[in-house]
Amino acid sequence: MPSFLQQVATDLLSRFGDNLKDVAVVLTNKRPIVFLQKHFADLAGKPIWSPSFFTIQEFLRQSAAAPEASPLTQFFILHRLHNALLREEGRPEETPDEFYPLAETILSDFAQLDYDLVQPEEVYAELRDMAMLQQRFPHLSAEQQRFMRQFWESFSAGKQTAIQQKFLQLWGRLPRLYQRFKEELTRQRLATTAGIYRDLAEGRAANADFLAAYIQVAFVGFNALNRCEVKLFTQWQDTGKALFYFDADSYYLDDDLQEAGLFLRRNIRQYGLRHALGEFPAVLGAKTDRIELFTTSGKVAQAKLLPTLLANRPADRDTPTSTAIILADESLLIPVLQSLPDGIHFNVTMGYPLTQSTLFGYIDGWLGAQRQLAANQGRFVHHLDVESMLTHPLSGVSLDERLALQERINSNEWLEVPATELGLRSGSYPEYFTRRTGNAAVIQALHALLDGVLRFRQRTDSLRHMEAVLILAVKKALNLLQDGLAHNPELPMPFLCALIRKALQSVSAPIEGEPLKGVQIMGLLESRCLDFDEVYIIGANEGALPSISAAPTFIPDSIRRAHGLPVLENQDALSAYLFYRLLHHPRHITVVCNAVLDDSNSGEVSRFVRQLAFESSFTFIHRNQQQSIKTIPAPPSLRLPKTGAAWNKLSRYLDDRDSDRPKLSASALTTYLQSPLLFFLKYVAGIKEPPKVTGEFEMNRLGNVVHRAMEDVYAQLKTENDTITAQHIRQHIKALPKICLQALSKELYGESGRIQNPNSMQRILLKVAEEYAAVFLQYDAAHVAPLRIVELENERDYSLAFPITVQGKPRTVKLYGIIDRVDEANGKTRIVDYKTGRDEVKYNGLDTLFAPASAKSNKAMIQTLFYTYVYEQVTGKRDVEPNLYIARKLRKEGPLFYMSGRGGRHIAEGAELEDIKAQFVFFLRQTLEELFNPDIPFQHNADAVPYPNDPYREFIGVPQAIEEE
Repeated sequence: MPSFLQQVATDLLSRFGDNLKDVAVVLTNKRPIVFLQKHFADLAGKPIWSPSFFTIQEFLRQSAAAPEASPLTQFFILHRLHNALLREEGRPEETPDEFYPLAETILSDFAQLDYDLVQPEEVYAELRDMAMLQQRFPHLSAEQQRFMRQFWESFSAGKQTAIQQKFLQLWGRLPRLYQRFKEELTRQRLATTAGIYRDLAEGRAANADFLAAYIQVAFVGFNALNRCEVKLFTQWQDTGKALFYFDADSYYLDDDLQEAGLFLRRNIRQYGLRHALGEFPAVLGAKTDRIELFTTSGKVAQAKLLPTLLANRPADRDTPTSTAIILADESLLIPVLQSLPDGIHFNVTMGYPLTQSTLFGYIDGWLGAQRQLAANQGRFVHHLDVESMLTHPLSGVSLDERLALQERINSNEWLEVPATELGLRSGSYPEYFTRRTGNAAVIQALHALLDGVLRFRQRTDSLRHMEAVLILAVKKALNLLQDGLAHNPELPMPFLCALIRKALQSVSAPIEGEPLKGVQIMGLLESRCLDFDEVYIIGANEGALPSISAAPTFIPDSIRRAHGLPVLENQDALSAYLFYRLLHHPRHITVVCNAVLDDSNSGEVSRFVRQLAFESSFTFIHRNQQQSIKTIPAPPSLRLPKTGAAWNKLSRYLDDRDSDRPKLSASALTTYLQSPLLFFLKYVAGIKEPPKVTGEFEMNRLGNVVHRAMEDVYAQLKTENDTITAQHIRQHIKALPKICLQALSKELYGESGRIQNPNSMQRILLKVAEEYAAVFLQYDAAHVAPLRIVELENERDYSLAFPITVQGKPRTVKLYGIIDRVDEANGKTRIVDYKTGRDEVKYNGLDTLFAPASAKSNKAMIQTLFYTYVYEQVTGKRDVEPNLYIARKLRKEGPLFYMSGRGGRHIAEGAELEDIKAQFVFFLRQTLEELFNPDIPFQHNADAVPYPNDPYREFIGVPQAIEEE
């Protein structure tokens, strides 16, 4: 059976012959034109003059003299008029960014009223009395009046919410806004597409006789018509000027229950439009072809199925009507293009979207930076946005400059990078972080950015055709935007950036391809009028086919029904028609859907497919496609022998002849207990944590600030008084905000006065640091004072040569510790260690206190015992008391080690504490001899609980875990 367009071409040639050049052919979209031209050439067999081809919008535009107003121009006109109405009502005006979302919906509703010849004062009627309904709208049917009553009953007197009242205020304003909007367009000699339709249908067109230029007009492939089109089409048919070619099958046209034929039945039965080809074919009802229905395990998996589906495609199938890939879900375009097998010619009519290109990301980053600079008066840009720009492939910033700037950001820990640091010397657009103000300046800066990208790509020989086309398309969009902004006031920067972003989101670039060769890739709407031998429908899920999204509107559903305006069912009927007409011609049909249920997908195949399987004679072949899953076995635990360079580095700890031999700290010891492999990475291999700037709350940063603050408080108290009383301590608690701010400044910048205005995260950290320091000081005032400070944070004096045995020979390891505080109180010398995490002063028994598996939970106690041992050995003092000041538990549990059991809390004191110290020494020697045993490799302790976000996690190879902090 000939394709639909072949039948149209044959009929037009037989009707008009050599006069075909005087015929206008009007189609729903541009795509069928090239196919129809080819059919004319093939059928004529000789050179002929082509008819004039138009889309319906292009054709009707000939009736107007005024140019169309751009969407931006329409918005500014509407905004100005709306504010004028608000002033008349005594209400506050709305800013452009407040009004823009409303304006889009209002303009869409106004266009719909024009297309369907509905009077706005009827739609936006203010009714309060149901008795007025029949009197005011006598032309409405009983069902239409019921719809009206259903809507207005929700606004009964006394039951209106604040939102309903605000809606009614806008509702009552819209008729006047519509009228003034139309008058202003006329005054400025501008028009809208919908206005052109209405003017022509109602006899106000400037060039109403434009049809005189053609002997006949052929309307091809139309389905859903608005009232303007209905009125014009019937008039032109009555005058003998119009021919109509409907693409339909009697299978769904003659069955009133088939929604696919809804609009065509109206066109023919209700409006009286005649099909130029006579009887409609009855093909679908008799077809018994196979339809292969594939369900895949994922959205992108639908595209990845294409190489398999197209593998057996004969090489001679390269005609334009051979194969089509129809994207019911158009977001699958990029995955489909990436999945097409090599050697297949294809043509894409949809265009490559700018939003999926690297260029859009670069522009969007610039718009984001401008929003920030506008909000903070050009002072700074967030470090993540700076980092994104520096590493973007289009930035072109030299490696040296990028590394230097990253180093400054990391060393200064700038969450917000000062704008004074962002003056670039290299790159495609060195002024990327220069603040711009004003509509024209922002648009011109974007042009400069695009020019810079183009020069950079050309200079590096990396410019691709698609990228060049996208740059050109963006420049065109910016020029249109600039024209729309030229005669309007300066916009707020956030709104201007949002406006630019919205304008660019619709930009796409045509993808190279031969229109009449190879596989045709298109969306559902673009497939109208076209027939193919093979059809692959990708993304045929319920929710995509038909789409469940509806355009926003201020005209409620019941009012739309009352006035015959489109409703959601119309969209379903249109989708059904587009799906069914795809099945007219092909012998091979494949439908692919995604069976995975998630937030964006129902997991169900389109109901159109299920309906077809239930009622038609097609043979459905169901196939499940499962993505092959490659299981990657867990890597073997990394074992590093203590040989070669590793042993040479490790043995330096044992070399007492080396004056610079490394010392073993308490942190190094607990690191080894947590994971010997981690000890190797940090203290043998010397792999440092990568520098980072984070906006997250970091416990180690909090701990450092608290330690510095406590050192500063007690250093000052020691200077003032040898014996520190409770009153002295309480006086300094009041100064903690200033002390903690200076401590944070020292922590970040090495000096106390650098931070004057802490950022939001720093303010949170400071508040917590103040609370923790206050807990320590209040405890000392209530339970310890009077006290005398012996030492604070001594980094020089506390190191010790500790004897161990390595391979049967005596050796020594140099231990050292930086003790937070040594004081004397109540006749005792105390070691005080401050902790801000979830450490413990409770132990479950001596057999578990020093177990490696519990190194995390007992880490603080082990460190404090380490400091106590080193201090006692260096000073010769005995009975030194280890105290753990754990901020979260100090008030309730105190600072001393204790064991809890049925008898309550049992604090380790006197002989018991000395026994713990002695066992610690035994444990320390045993651990160190294991560490320096060359026969025991470095290996991760599988029982150790890992820390979250540990930068060494990839080396260790442990799963993510959540640590309570």
